[in-house]
Amino acid sequence: MTDDTDDREPRPGSEPDPRHDADPGRDAASRREDVRRAAAAVADGEPVVYPTETVYGLGADALDPDAVERAFKLKGRDRSKPLSLGVASVDDALRCARPTEFAVAFARAFLPGPVTVVVERGDAVPDALTAGSDRVGIRVPDQPVARALLRETGPLTATSANVSGTGSVTDPADLDDRIRDGVGAVIDDGEAPGTESTVVDPEAEEIHRRGAMAGAIEAWLADPPV
Repeated sequence: MTDDTDDREPRPGSEPDPRHDADPGRDAASRREDVRRAAAAVADGEPVVYPTETVYGLGADALDPDAVERAFKLKGRDRSKPLSLGVASVDDALRCARPTEFAVAFARAFLPGPVTVVVERGDAVPDALTAGSDRVGIRVPDQPVARALLRETGPLTATSANVSGTGSVTDPADLDDRIRDGVGAVIDDGEAPGTESTVVDPEAEEIHRRGAMAGAIEAWLADPPV
């Protein structure tokens, strides 16, 4: 996750996440109900808190300027700092962004995963999300509950569920009261690892922020297999 922060075989630099296995304390029906409740809140224009493979995220309808504004306000975030956009798959990202073929190849190599891929935004992405920039950061979380939610809601803001200036949240019990009281739902899927996503613009071959898998990303960009 970036505060900008499809299960597959582990990639270089990536370790299997044991949280992807079923939690014996919560059954599949409970998980589906959590996702359903959160998706209904998003449909009503409310932000929600959801798990990712990095930290807990604050999600609001990323294509609705009013919902995006609520996320900014809840975090107390400077409007000049863009938010990233979370989707359930790279194919979903292609519906709201205009990446080059090179960027698509990069995205398919590293997503789902703890990587934010910066590409040209599509017409549906509002200025409120990108602070007026023509580029947007795309996240596809490597976390099954997050992707289940994104399949229900469509694109969500991908920003950490903390008040700006405070630390990212890895355990929902540590949510600031301002965040907890201001969202329509909290999906608790246990403790998150707490790593940061790497933010990269593959077209510019530039890493904006080093985080998870940065070494593998540098190697790919130095010798792209496309």
